[in-house]
Amino acid sequence: MGKTIRQLSEELKLSKQAINQRINSINGFRSKHTYKVKNHLEIDNQGVKMLANFGKQKRQDRQPNQQDKNDKNDKIDHILLKQLDVKDQQIANLQQALDQQQKLQMAAVAENQRLKEHIQKLSGLLEPSSATQQQQLNDKGDTLSNSSNASHSKGKNDKPNHVVDEKQKRIHKNKPNKNWWHFWK
Repeated sequence: MGKTIRQLSEELKLSKQAINQRINSINGFRSKHTYKVKNHLEIDNQGVKMLANFGKQKRQDRQPNQQDKNDKNDKIDHILLKQLDVKDQQIANLQQALDQQQKLQMAAVAENQRLKEHIQKLSGLLEPSSATQQQQLNDKGDTLSNSSNASHSKGKNDKPNHVVDEKQKRIHKNKPNKNWWHFWK
């Protein structure tokens, strides 16, 4: 013979609402373990045992679930650790590449500096040469101006000046052109 919800609540020291919640939480409990006697709902002996062990059963059900969760968490942790190792290796490779790039950059800067110094040294050697050329031009200009002054000082006779100009033109024509731009003419 079964027990009513009221009798079961007194025996288990639970409220009627708690008993009803347990009944509703177990699938198919009402159809398998309850029957109606007059105006009361009675629970058979197997149903009473199920409701009495409900808390223990829940804990036992939770334990395998908890173990499964722990296993899943361990697997996830293992996967994440592997990923971290891979990322650490990638970071190390990138750091090594960055170090190499910085060394190459520093070498290129040093080479550029050395070339600048070499160019400055060469241009320093060329400047006196161009200064010498400038001096030679100035000397020619002085010579020409001296000769023109001499011709003006002769006075009326302009033929000797003209003769000197013709001689310079002949010398200039006979002199080979050593400039590179004469090829462009």
